[in-house]
Amino acid sequence: MNGISKGLGKVEVAVKWDPSPMGEPATDLDLVAATYLAAEPSGTPSYVVHFDRRSPDGTITLNRDSRDGKGFGWDEVMTLEFNRLDARYGRVVVGVVIQQRDTKRTFAHVHNPGLRIREGYTDLAVSDFQDVRDATAATVGDFVRDGSGGWEFRPGLLGFADTDLMAFTRTMGSTAGPEGS
Repeated sequence: MNGISKGLGKVEVAVKWDPSPMGEPATDLDLVAATYLAAEPSGTPSYVVHFDRRSPDGTITLNRDSRDGKGFGWDEVMTLEFNRLDARYGRVVVGVVIQQRDTKRTFAHVHNPGLRIREGYTDLAVSDFQDVRDATAATVGDFVRDGSGGWEFRPGLLGFADTDLMAFTRTMGSTAGPEGS
């Protein structure tokens, strides 16, 4: 990034998976974004965006939410508008969690999962979750505000075992991030 770059602007995070075979319970993956103050980049999230929600200022929106993977193309899509996010925020962690209903499910149990993170037509990251196949949730990347105020993306999968949605939202930003932010 050069001195005149403003960093990332509008980013789309998308997840897809195939429906469960007939007779098996539906698999439900959820995109989650946790926003952290610049002063506390690994503390408690200021707010969390997940199913059927958007951030208080409208800069992070879950545009598409699937409970069974039966959508066309990308089943869950979240838009993050970093060019509009208030300067007091310094980090946004994005993750994917598998809803644990009747039985424990890991990414190994999800049929043909996929992840795409992109800005415009440029893919920033893609994954099939094979690196975290034994996890029930995973962070898929960190977005961090740099010294000039622009946003940069730090890709990387970090798996979390035996966690549900609420526990994941409390711990997903507790680490320094995939590249040690």
